[in-house]
Amino acid sequence: MNITKIETNYKRNLFFKETTNIKTKPYDSYLEKQILQIYPHITYQSIIGFGGALTEATGYALKQVPKEIANHMMHDYFSNKGLGYTLCRLPIGSSDFSINSYSYSKKSDLSDFSIKRDQEYIIPAIKSAQTIHPHIHFLSSPWSPPKFMKSNKMLHWGGKLLEKYKSIWAQYLVKYIQAYAKENIPIDYMTIQNEPNAKQIWESCLYTPEEEIDLAVNYIYPAFQQNHITTKLLIFDHNKEKLFMRAKQELTNNTAFSTIAGIAFHWYTGDHFENIHLLYDTFPGKLLIHTEGCTGYSKFHANDEIHNAEIYGHDILGDLTAGINGYIDWNMILDFTGGPNHKKNYCSSPIMLTKDHKNYMKHLSYYYIGHFSKYIQPGAKRIAFSKYTSDIEITAFKNLDNRIAIVLLNRNDFNKEYNLVINNIVMHDNLDSHTIVTYQITE
Repeated sequence: MNITKIETNYKRNLFFKETTNIKTKPYDSYLEKQILQIYPHITYQSIIGFGGALTEATGYALKQVPKEIANHMMHDYFSNKGLGYTLCRLPIGSSDFSINSYSYSKKSDLSDFSIKRDQEYIIPAIKSAQTIHPHIHFLSSPWSPPKFMKSNKMLHWGGKLLEKYKSIWAQYLVKYIQAYAKENIPIDYMTIQNEPNAKQIWESCLYTPEEEIDLAVNYIYPAFQQNHITTKLLIFDHNKEKLFMRAKQELTNNTAFSTIAGIAFHWYTGDHFENIHLLYDTFPGKLLIHTEGCTGYSKFHANDEIHNAEIYGHDILGDLTAGINGYIDWNMILDFTGGPNHKKNYCSSPIMLTKDHKNYMKHLSYYYIGHFSKYIQPGAKRIAFSKYTSDIEITAFKNLDNRIAIVLLNRNDFNKEYNLVINNIVMHDNLDSHTIVTYQITE
C-alpha cells in the first residue's frame, strides 16, 4: 500500500505539501483508541466534478491582465497541476456579477435574440478553459427573465414571470442552449431559477414551489424535448434550510419526479447537511449539486484567511459526506475590490487580481478547495468510514482507478492524533490545528 500525504497548513506556510514513504504496520486487533476506520468496499454516490462560475465579472477580470497572466490563472483552475476543475456554472443573461444588466432579447417574438454580449467576456473565458480541459460539464442558471415577461417590468426586485410568457420564456431558454451549442459549449444541466425565494436588488425572480415545478414540467421540459435538447433540469438553486421541504413539495408526483434530474442549492444560511442527507435517502438517484457559495455576504472575514478557507473545507466536506454529486464555487476570479458587480455586492474569490492588474493572488480557500478537487476525480464513489471524535472532520472516496482519497480537516486550536485504519493496515499521524490534509492511497 502506497500512501502520499498532502498538507496545507497556513501557519507553517505549507500549501499542498507532499510527503511520501509513510510508515504503516499491520492492524493489531487490540488497538481501539483514536481510530479513523475506512471501509473501501461500502460505497455511496458518484462524483461528477468540482468547479466554479464563469461570470461576466470573471471574464472581465481575465481581460484586465496580460494574456500570459490570464493563461496562468486558468491553468491554476483547470489543469491537472491546478485544481482540475471539470464543472462550471454559467449565468443566463446578467447577474449581479455583471458589468451592468442585460437580457438576450427585448421583443416578445424573440426575433432579436442574441448572445453577442456573452461573446465579449464569458465565452472567451469558456474557450480558454476548454483549451486546457476539453471535457468540462456546464450548468446554467437564469437570474431573471427579460423585463417585458415580468410582473414588475424590471430585472431586479423579484417580480413574477407572467403566465402569458411561460411558453416564450421556455423558447428563450431553448435559444440560449442552441446558441451556446453553436459555440461548441454544451449545457449539460440547467436550474430553473437562481434563488427563487429571494427578492434582490439585483436580477431576481420569485417562484413558489408550485410555480417552479409547473414551469419546469409543463413548459421548459416539453420545449427541450421538441427541440431534441438533453439538458438535465434541476430545481430550487437556493439555500439549504428549505431544501428538503421544497423538494418534497415539488417532486410530489410521477411526472415531476421523472422530469427533474436533481436539486441544486447554496450555502449562505448554514450547514443543514441533514437536509442533503434526507434528500439522498428520500430521492435516490437524483443529482444533488452545490451550485454557489463564496466568502462574501455575512460569512466574509476580510483579514482572516484561515476562517474563510475553513468555511470552504467544512462545507465541501459536510456536503460530500451527506451525499452530493458535485460542488461549484461562485466567481473564479475577481478584481482587487471583489467585483465588478453592478450592485456593489462585492465578495472574495479564491483567485483575485492585484491592485495594479499586473498579477494575481491566491487566497487560502484556493488550496482548501484543491484538497478535494485535485484528488477526488469524476466518477469517484464515496466510501464509508467511522471516526472516534468530532474534532476531526473526514470524508473518503475511491476513484475509478481504485486510488483512495481521504480528506481530514481540523478547525480547532489544538492538534489531534489518530490511527488511520484501512484494509487491516494502520498508520499513526497527527493533524495539526487549523490544517487540512488529503491522503492519496494506492491499495
